[in-house]
Amino acid sequence: MTGGNNNSPVLGLFVFETNQLLEQLERIILDGEKAGGLAAAINEVFRVMHTIKGSAAMMLLDNIAELAHALEDVFYYLREEQPGEVDYSSLADMVLSAADFIRNEIAKLENGDNPNGDPAEMIGSIRCFLQALKGCGSDQPCAAAPSVHAVQYYIGAKKPEKAGVNTYEACIFFDEDCGMENVRAFMLVHELKEFAEDIRYLPPDVLDNDDNAEAIRREGFRLYFSSRNTLEEIREFLDRTMFLKSFEIQPAGAGQPPAAKKRTIDLEGPVPEASAPTAAQGTDGTQAVGKQNFISVNVGKMDLLMDLVGELVIAEAMVSQNPELRGLPLDGFYKAARQLRKITDELQDVVMSIRMVPLAATFHKTSRIVRDMNKKLNKQAELEIVGGETEVDKNIIEHLSDPLMHLIRNAVDHGIESPGEREQAGKPPAGKLRLEAKNAGGEVWIMVQDDGRGLDREKILAKAVERGLTQGIDNSLTDKEVYSFILHPGFSTKETVTEFSGRGVGMDVVAQNIEKIGGSIHIDSSLGCQTTITIRIPLTLAIIDGMNIRVGRNIYTIPINSIRESFRISGHRTFRDTGGAEMIMLRGECYPILRLYERYRIQVAAEDLPDGIMVMIEADDKKICLFADALLGQQQVVVKALPKYLKKTQGIAGCTLLGDGSVSLILDVSGLVGGMGSGCCS
Repeated sequence: MTGGNNNSPVLGLFVFETNQLLEQLERIILDGEKAGGLAAAINEVFRVMHTIKGSAAMMLLDNIAELAHALEDVFYYLREEQPGEVDYSSLADMVLSAADFIRNEIAKLENGDNPNGDPAEMIGSIRCFLQALKGCGSDQPCAAAPSVHAVQYYIGAKKPEKAGVNTYEACIFFDEDCGMENVRAFMLVHELKEFAEDIRYLPPDVLDNDDNAEAIRREGFRLYFSSRNTLEEIREFLDRTMFLKSFEIQPAGAGQPPAAKKRTIDLEGPVPEASAPTAAQGTDGTQAVGKQNFISVNVGKMDLLMDLVGELVIAEAMVSQNPELRGLPLDGFYKAARQLRKITDELQDVVMSIRMVPLAATFHKTSRIVRDMNKKLNKQAELEIVGGETEVDKNIIEHLSDPLMHLIRNAVDHGIESPGEREQAGKPPAGKLRLEAKNAGGEVWIMVQDDGRGLDREKILAKAVERGLTQGIDNSLTDKEVYSFILHPGFSTKETVTEFSGRGVGMDVVAQNIEKIGGSIHIDSSLGCQTTITIRIPLTLAIIDGMNIRVGRNIYTIPINSIRESFRISGHRTFRDTGGAEMIMLRGECYPILRLYERYRIQVAAEDLPDGIMVMIEADDKKICLFADALLGQQQVVVKALPKYLKKTQGIAGCTLLGDGSVSLILDVSGLVGGMGSGCCS
């Protein structure tokens, strides 16, 4: 970066839009490869690189601008000359490597570091590729990468430069709700300078006065400039401008201002039959697009809004369940309280839906991992993505990227065999990898499945014995219990260490990240056939439906999704197993009993099981019965983080405020069930 730019709104806009463009670029390349080549994606890649180059040059990020310009040269040549023989595989590698470099430089910006990466070697390779396309001899040296200050803007087919200079006037309107119109206008002027001169614009102080954004939104951005390019060439350039809704451009009259208020036709209103343009073209050939219905909102503001809704839920409960109101004949008050609860629930549902993000973007990132590993490991894994439209909370989705990356890498490296091995096993040479998401009650299930070699139970069990995770070869362990050993830190059955695996690092990270968001992992496999790893995660971490129970003078909250049933103990047989654990027989099966007052050392008046109530809870396909004094009823609760000194308490996931102002601890069902052993017996 050759200069500084402390305008944080402009920098934030640049980072956001560049990251979006990089994701789009990666998807274009991967989809193009699946379709058999990049020939159909040349125009799209050219447009993305052109936009990144212009934005980076404006931000004085010379290294990014030079790299983007080098790739733009290649795709411009492909678009204009349409050569017959092109090594699209090598070209895709170069584009993805460039995208990684740019993404790394953007990450430096976000972290406040200096984006000083050197792309010279990468640019040199791109220039050599371009010379090879042009038919240069192999004995000729590759052209040096040009300086960013010599960057040219391709706006149409190359034509002889005109002797005369044309003067133009234009009026630009940006998309509604795109935001920061003054910054976008400044970026447009910056790009226009590359092939125009004597540029004047209204309002003149676009960056110095934030009020200009509203003026541009209302009246448009007016431009006056001279250029040797034709009107059609400049129109083509404006067509590629991001977030541009409509524009009018014409040769300038002598001293006449541009027709700033002569806007293109509104596609959403009635169109006169005699002059109705097509959907892609406005009046006088100017381009128009439909109204934008999306805006970008800072995640911090969404978190604050969710916190306020949570406080509203608590306040509503404290009002409607105030103990001072018990026994009072307040029919009108309770009617109003029910209406308040209805509105509060609807507000909560709306806010929750706003925070929900589709998994598609996270899933598509794994396509790049599969592609790169196929090349490095000489494998043929084909990734199928199902259920990408499934939505989860924004805070949860941020914890899924790393676990999914590890699972996909393990599936390709450990699971999918080489083409030769697969043919010997009677399988097709290309392995199948399936990434699927679906809703299941209040949870989202994400499944990673491959048709590879599967997990070797005996090998895993032997390694577990070697590491001291179990005493001897215990044949009583179920397959799922044996497979769960691979989630322990440092556990790996691979004898050779590769770039991707063999160090025992990865699956423990997956387990830790999933546990942080209240999820669980289930592993199923058939040796020589397939492996399926299922991640179960909650839809959200903010507000849950819970069942309140009383133990002594304490109140606990159990997530409703974990409760299977509740019942009285009378008529059921209880006993102790050989290990001394208390069990209960129910419909031919026995389940461990957990007395919460014993676990948390609570004084209670009655300890006899018939005097209380049993609540059966389930996690990881295991069930136990909690013994409590009484059920208090169902309630929506806002999950609050525990103080640091309480986080080590097993079985406690968080806390919440109840309607009477008291605190209830939210039980961690997975922690309680996992600490009770194997669960049920027949």
